[in-house]
Amino acid sequence: MSKLFARIAGYFSQRTLAGMDKAGNRYFTRKEEIDGIMKEKRWVAFKGEDDPTSIPVEWICWLNGQRKKAPTPEEMMELEARREQIQQHVARKVGGPDLKSFIQQFPAASEGDQVKEASDAMDGMRDSKERPTEKAKPVRPDQDLPKPGGGEYGEFYSLPALNDPKIDRLPYSIRILLESAIRNCDNFQVTKDDVEKIIDWENSSTKQVEIPFKPARVLLQDFTGVPAVVDLACIRDAMNDLGRDPRKIDPLFICLNTSIHIQVPVDLVVDHSVQVDVARSENALQVNMELEFRRNKERFAFLKWGSSAFHNMLVVPPGSGIVHQVNLEYLGRVVFNTYGILYPDSVVGTDSHTTMIDGLGVAGWGVGGIEAEATMLGEPMSMVLPGVVGFKLTGKLRDGVTTTDLVLTVTQMLRKHGVVGKFVEFYGEGMAELSLADRATIANMSPEYGATMGFFPVDHVTLQYLKLTGRNDETVSVIEAYLRANKMFVDYSEPQQQTVYSSYLQLDFADVEPCVSGPKRPHDRVPLKEMKADWHACLDSAVGFKGFGVPKEEQDKVVKFSFHGQPAELKHGSVVIAAITSCTNTSNPSVMLGAGLVAKKACEMGLQVKPWIKTSLAPGSGVVAKYLERSGLQRYLNEQGFHIVGYGCTTCIGNPGELDESVASAISENNIIAAAVLSGNRNFEGHVHPLTRANYLASPPLVVAYALAGTVDIDFDKEPIATGKDGKSVYFKDIWPSNEEITEVVQSSVLPDMFKSTYETMTKGNPMWNKLSVPSSTLYPWDPKSTYIHQPPYFKDMTVDPPGPHGVRDAYCLLKFGDSITTDHISPAGAIPKDSPSGKYLLERGVSPKDFNSYGSRRGNDEVMTRGAYANIRLFNKLLNREVGPRTIHIPTGDKLYVYDLAMRYKAAGQEKIVLAGEEYGSGSSRDWAAKGLALLGVKAVIAKSFERIHRSNLVGMGIIPLCFKPGEDVDTLGLTGHERYTVDLPRKISDIRPGQDVTVTTDTGKSFTCTARFDTEVLAQPSASVVIDICGRIAISGVGQREMITGVGRVAVFEMTTNCSAGGVGIF
Repeated sequence: MSKLFARIAGYFSQRTLAGMDKAGNRYFTRKEEIDGIMKEKRWVAFKGEDDPTSIPVEWICWLNGQRKKAPTPEEMMELEARREQIQQHVARKVGGPDLKSFIQQFPAASEGDQVKEASDAMDGMRDSKERPTEKAKPVRPDQDLPKPGGGEYGEFYSLPALNDPKIDRLPYSIRILLESAIRNCDNFQVTKDDVEKIIDWENSSTKQVEIPFKPARVLLQDFTGVPAVVDLACIRDAMNDLGRDPRKIDPLFICLNTSIHIQVPVDLVVDHSVQVDVARSENALQVNMELEFRRNKERFAFLKWGSSAFHNMLVVPPGSGIVHQVNLEYLGRVVFNTYGILYPDSVVGTDSHTTMIDGLGVAGWGVGGIEAEATMLGEPMSMVLPGVVGFKLTGKLRDGVTTTDLVLTVTQMLRKHGVVGKFVEFYGEGMAELSLADRATIANMSPEYGATMGFFPVDHVTLQYLKLTGRNDETVSVIEAYLRANKMFVDYSEPQQQTVYSSYLQLDFADVEPCVSGPKRPHDRVPLKEMKADWHACLDSAVGFKGFGVPKEEQDKVVKFSFHGQPAELKHGSVVIAAITSCTNTSNPSVMLGAGLVAKKACEMGLQVKPWIKTSLAPGSGVVAKYLERSGLQRYLNEQGFHIVGYGCTTCIGNPGELDESVASAISENNIIAAAVLSGNRNFEGHVHPLTRANYLASPPLVVAYALAGTVDIDFDKEPIATGKDGKSVYFKDIWPSNEEITEVVQSSVLPDMFKSTYETMTKGNPMWNKLSVPSSTLYPWDPKSTYIHQPPYFKDMTVDPPGPHGVRDAYCLLKFGDSITTDHISPAGAIPKDSPSGKYLLERGVSPKDFNSYGSRRGNDEVMTRGAYANIRLFNKLLNREVGPRTIHIPTGDKLYVYDLAMRYKAAGQEKIVLAGEEYGSGSSRDWAAKGLALLGVKAVIAKSFERIHRSNLVGMGIIPLCFKPGEDVDTLGLTGHERYTVDLPRKISDIRPGQDVTVTTDTGKSFTCTARFDTEVLAQPSASVVIDICGRIAISGVGQREMITGVGRVAVFEMTTNCSAGGVGIF
């Protein structure tokens, strides 16, 4: 028990009954001297209870904005510790989380208090003398939002009240950034200048200006969530070792420029762990879930510990759905109403497809885990104010064209236009033709077309979807009223004011045609009518993104084999995996029910998918199963082998399970270019399955069609899919449903009650999850024998003073790459080969190959993941002279070793390492381990033509220097062989390092060239920091900081330019 709480408890025996209110609550008082002033402290005993709560009334007044003076730092810690007690009493005794009705029952203010009406108290937490400058006066909520029948919904920060005509021309996505800046403006973390930059977006966005942004919440999935929680647990250990309170490392209260603080909600959905071990079976769902829990019990227990050890963290158990669909259907708020203050929902997530929520009008995008951890702990994100591409939609989709066809077309257009680092905002009369699910599909693919966001402003379609998915009428009314009042709602029935964009694109829906994308990249769109010709061109072409280099004489090869006693055959282009999967499409009833209609028509005509094709259906939420069952279409999908195998990402994330041994042998022994067709968003080679070198993204109905055809080497317009039961040829057009058929079944099958019942059940967990036993400790009890959860080495052997920045000296080139090296190449998520360094590590610790699980599931163990860096079997390293695989060359001797083994040889010799690459280095999924693995291998810098946004940030966060060649230069033009030794000169003082500055690189062969240092933002450590912990392994102590005095709780911040490689610091305040 703390001294503060003991002191409070001691007064109860000497309390005086002061009176009773109308609700039957009794009030007790006692005079005490505090800071030389006699004050009357008050406590409340709720009706029906004998003893008062330990929470002083004044604290609750402060939470509600009726008391200007905040609790002391010690009191803040106590308040946080008693938070659940407050919520329990207020919710049970008053009827809701809003404290106003509770506060109104209190007696008049006691002597020494500063109590005001709530609306008058919203002028900041501190007096001006406690602010760093005389300008430090936060903006107040300046507008009440009235209810139609009287009263008010709450207060908000009004954009119209700024009375600036430039705001009316801002893109809606930028208005969200503006509102956040105004609401959080304290002239400390967010300044008046930041607000003015955003208001003047039309001019400032062209100048690469930097702004802070505070998202309203954080979203995690288990593959990225586990390492994030591991990091937080590790930082708690570091705090404890320093003799400080480890509880300070916690998602904390964020000040809304009032005396109210709120916490950053953190939602973690477990969806990446389920594998398709069993398919084409009625019990596939149950068996796969049981195997998922058996393999991942330790990981799941760790996450369950995190949900109790860290406040405000919700963990959605396995089997509930895919994170982005759960976010769309359940977690997305659109508008927050916290303590009577209204503000827009916004979210950053540790999965690149967090952008799916943009379809709901919620600003959201993917970030690295280090950035997410900082956001969880209250620090603003530093970002470049983005340009916004206006994408006008017109017309109507032709019959037979799906939303997937549309999104693949949009992806290709935007990729060609160039939208990296930008927002894309959709508008135009075509918006009326798009359902919310259609919009979410387009927004989901933002990473594939390279944008930070693909944003759809809130309109009537959004409100209809909110009602459909079970949000109550009151909530929807608040959302509409607030967004209209704050000029964030689009009403297409009214004249539209001209919005200004950085550039413009336009698409007529009538121009969209059926298509797929592949065979190796999501933006390589192929019209369906050209698919056969494109496939043969890929066979002919040299190995590359659109080529396999198969000699002409081998292209018609047929391999016959026995599949469980049945005769079977494979050729180049044979489909061996057909998966309806992924958040991109399984959230959309039109394409899911469309797939069911294709299966139904095929069954009626006597068509059957070949038994050696691994078919699967993995819905994004339980709602999909309900409407497929109601429509009667699930049984037809089952007949074609598309049984439900799990509620998670499965094949799309690289968890398709093993192919049948006979199929795998036929492929590998005969060098067959086998194909996978999936309704996913990623098809990089090696991502879906090691044995499927051709991977095509397609709509769910097309997945069924290609499974029925059994090959991608087909012209659907001219060639039959198969022969029907009547002996006649069945063509694509015979099984393809019309738009009218799909609309009819959607309207009759998708009902609001399905969403309500699904998520009511989800919040109760499931029996396997509920049985997990976890420790209740503040610090995690690491098990040194664990192969899943391991204490990382980031904070070992720390010195009190950070070493300062350093460059790179005489480094060897570890790997030399061309273009489009993805995070899948750098840090695979799929199966762990038993002969790999990671596989050998697990075997040495008694783990059998059948229990290896995946790299993604092992991300809580740095030993496995460091060995898994660059472990992709399709890795193309130019040092190996066109040999493919996870090995590289030891430059001094010419020895060829696994990347990990070679990196350790260099490390043992005290030799530094760099990586050379081409364009789009680090594209693909946001993966911390694609940077953490490099750091633990000892890589000091990556020199590339360009970087993917999130990966660049992760490299900086791990102390790895990202350098870009100058335009027109690259490895080839500079004549770099990779056999040189490289030196990178960085300034020796932090203050001399600036975003985008030139850095000289020299080699031991006499070459010298200039690169751009990709430190894109200048976020410096404040001198008031009490503790700075560098994620790469340093701690600096510099006394008690002002921020700690302001918040009373701990924070972690990411600094792009601080100690150790002038990058990658995490500071605790």
